[in-house]
Amino acid sequence: MKNYEVAYFSAEIGISSNLPTYSGGLGVLAGDHIKSAADLGIKMVAISLLYKEGYFKQIIDQEGRQREVYPKFIPEPLLNQIDNIFSINLNGQETYIKASVYNHRSLNGNDIPIYFLDTDIAENDDETREITLRLYSGDNKHRILQEAVLGFGGMKLLDALGEDKIAKYHMNEGHCSFLVLDLLKKFNGDVEKVRSKCHFTTHTPVAAGHDQFEFKLLKEILGDLVSSDIPLPSMKHDQFHMTELGLYFSKTANGVSKLHGDVAQKQFPWRDIGYVTNGVHHYTWVSNSFAALFDEFFPNWQYEPESLRNIDKVDSNALWGAHFKAKTELIHFANSQLSKALDPNILTIGFARRAATYKRAQLIFRDPEKLIDLGAGKIQLVFSGKAHPNDKKGKELISGIIQSAKDFEGEIKIIYLENYNMWLGKLITSGVDVWLNTPLRPNEASGTSGMKSALNGIPNLSILDGWWEEGCNDKLNGWSIGTSINSDDESDANSLYDVLEKEVIPAFYDDKKRWISIMRNSIKTGVDFTSQRMLKDYQKLYYR
Repeated sequence: MKNYEVAYFSAEIGISSNLPTYSGGLGVLAGDHIKSAADLGIKMVAISLLYKEGYFKQIIDQEGRQREVYPKFIPEPLLNQIDNIFSINLNGQETYIKASVYNHRSLNGNDIPIYFLDTDIAENDDETREITLRLYSGDNKHRILQEAVLGFGGMKLLDALGEDKIAKYHMNEGHCSFLVLDLLKKFNGDVEKVRSKCHFTTHTPVAAGHDQFEFKLLKEILGDLVSSDIPLPSMKHDQFHMTELGLYFSKTANGVSKLHGDVAQKQFPWRDIGYVTNGVHHYTWVSNSFAALFDEFFPNWQYEPESLRNIDKVDSNALWGAHFKAKTELIHFANSQLSKALDPNILTIGFARRAATYKRAQLIFRDPEKLIDLGAGKIQLVFSGKAHPNDKKGKELISGIIQSAKDFEGEIKIIYLENYNMWLGKLITSGVDVWLNTPLRPNEASGTSGMKSALNGIPNLSILDGWWEEGCNDKLNGWSIGTSINSDDESDANSLYDVLEKEVIPAFYDDKKRWISIMRNSIKTGVDFTSQRMLKDYQKLYYR
């Protein structure tokens, strides 16, 4: 028993590409959260689910159609099973749960255990064994079962481990919110006592992204674990809103950027919502070539990312050399996969994230003639990202990009790298020349890929959404697309073309001194958006 102070719950945690227990940004951010908590010596324990078939492996055919395959993950080499088997009553029967633990150790020797809960054990029937099999799969009944295992099961695990001194339960999104009902029972209905123990983080500005379940269905599955007298706004319509549940029983809550905090406050006006802007684990996301450069000039940068603010002392040739090496590695990999013969001397623009329509990956193709006129022979584009298996529009988006690659053949090279994961994410965010981000404002809560790029000296070219509204110093550390006023596809596309033609392309080819200056400023900006800074904010605002 370690007497952990913070219990961090998340439906997905991306700690390594070797552990396919994440789908994308939410899980990878959770992994970075844990890594920086370890760096700072925060006494934390983390809880998630063990998805033995992961999210999915993405295969894209020549027509741009996404196919999902589910290779089973063998956890034993990476995780240690614990002896405890415990159960919760779901669907009127005992659901048995086993846990495996991954111990993350920081460079300075601090450990944080991550417990992965698993129903795929012999004690359960076939249907029950499948509860934790895949991430974000199944219908509402399946989602309720997963979230019950996470919330109620996670609390049972902590009880089994004897962890009764936890000062703060941090819920990373509404998937975890059932834990508050366990606390409510534990504290004999004392709502204020529960609230004093809980903090909630929301990442979702889009209403459809928050889980809601019919209360009748919820009651059928959870029985006495849930009561009808919880005064959630959604209950007036016989719906049970998981984010509302977490918010109602939390003393404090936050969005994940300043802009998103404002959006979340409007979504849930009945409670106070602050913000902590996301950050990334700098040591994880810096390329090998930049890590070697930083080791030479800033020996303590792993522990003190603030030292990278002194990047001006690094010779320009050394800085460009580190970048060009990372770029060469990306292009070598891309060409080995697709034989598109990308050119390392051509301005390479990257766009890699979840294939969701609001992220507008196709915005750059809105006016093909204009794009060819300004970019033929001058730019090449690298895309990557998965669409949810049930997201027809997201899959069509991928197919559209593949078709665009054919349409622009001979003018602009365009590639789509399949099976986006942490390993590929690092390769792309460190290997392109410019990081493109074009969400429909204000639908991007924060975003983190641009932060990873910034730490690798790669300028952002982005809509003023999420973190970039805070981080952008236009034309000095990157470029803004559009304005701080919510706009539309046509005006944003025209702004993008204008910035590419007048700023980005001329600077890259004709003003290397200015480009290097922008790279330096990108790194300085990246320092402000590390998960170490993020965890210090959580400590100061919410963990005490």
